[in-house]
Amino acid sequence: MTVASIVERLRAAGCVFAEEEADLLVGAATDDGHLAGMVARRVAGEPLEHVVGWAEFGGLRVQVGAGAFVPRRRTEFLVQEAVVLTRPGGVVLDLCCGVGALGAAVASQVPGGVELHAADIDPAALTYARRNVAPYGGSVWEGDLYAALPTELRGRVDVLVVNAPYVPTEEIGFMPPEARDHEPLVSLDGGADGLDVHRRVAEEAVRWLAPGGHLLIETSARQSPVTASALTAGRLAVRAVTSEELYATVVIGRAPVV
Repeated sequence: MTVASIVERLRAAGCVFAEEEADLLVGAATDDGHLAGMVARRVAGEPLEHVVGWAEFGGLRVQVGAGAFVPRRRTEFLVQEAVVLTRPGGVVLDLCCGVGALGAAVASQVPGGVELHAADIDPAALTYARRNVAPYGGSVWEGDLYAALPTELRGRVDVLVVNAPYVPTEEIGFMPPEARDHEPLVSLDGGADGLDVHRRVAEEAVRWLAPGGHLLIETSARQSPVTASALTAGRLAVRAVTSEELYATVVIGRAPVV
């Protein structure tokens, strides 16, 4: 199978960046049979990251695979904001962590490292999260939001990073097939207005944050006022930041100092 033939098949399947994808597939293949299988999976619509087994995020290659949520490049803006707020040795919690990309990226960029924790309800995603946070000594917890966490973390979290689902249920059908057909619904569906999980995260955040600690949560520009209201109701001092370059919006809440 030549690179030219792979590019032709990818283009026919609608891949916009066929040349770049062909190079990645060839680089990831262990032999011709493996390559043919990967090309077939990609042509059938499987996300490229699932096929090659990794996604580029925050300067890292994070491991992903079939059935896992693929970290989005826009979420790198949340990482940038979190790194600014994280002191060396601080406690960082990646809640709704998926494959643990946010926590790993933050930990990799803080000089001196952090005490890293990651939690999610999806056991399949946590298989990859354990691998991705291991280089930073991270601990991984399985369960529904804060119920997953050990009580020893309560009141100790300096930086809480969250990329919870925020797509309204009725809009899931408008998402690209790569997402709606190959990523778990629990990582996409945010309820009627998309912000059910945001409200649940905000409601209990102050109990887990250290005094003056920060919660950073990704949302959309349209939904940011409602996300901000949820954090305010959770007794956090709130501000919103945006990146025009990455089309990203992050709402940041700060816990009371006393």
